[in-house]
Amino acid sequence: MNKKKLGLLLSTSPEHANINTAVKLSTAALSSGHDVYLYLIDEGTKNLPDARLKELKTQGLKLFVCAYGAERHGIEPDDQAVFCGLVVLSDLIKGCDQFISLN
Repeated sequence: MNKKKLGLLLSTSPEHANINTAVKLSTAALSSGHDVYLYLIDEGTKNLPDARLKELKTQGLKLFVCAYGAERHGIEPDDQAVFCGLVVLSDLIKGCDQFISLN
């Protein structure tokens, strides 16, 4: 049986409560055995240093960052996430059973 896939898009800065929602949804889905894909875009790229995301990666979170948004906000590429473009976001939207946008 295939795992369910949850996709999340986060476009808000760390000061916004959406990061908490993304973390809680990811935690719940991962603990239920689902695959979780989180794409950070625009102001959301500033959430990359959040320690909770690093912890979720150890639990299986697949983390993607908009390369253009990261560059605009001075976020240096590293090996914590896949830095990519909107084609990957489009593929995630198409490939996930559920997709939630937190704007």
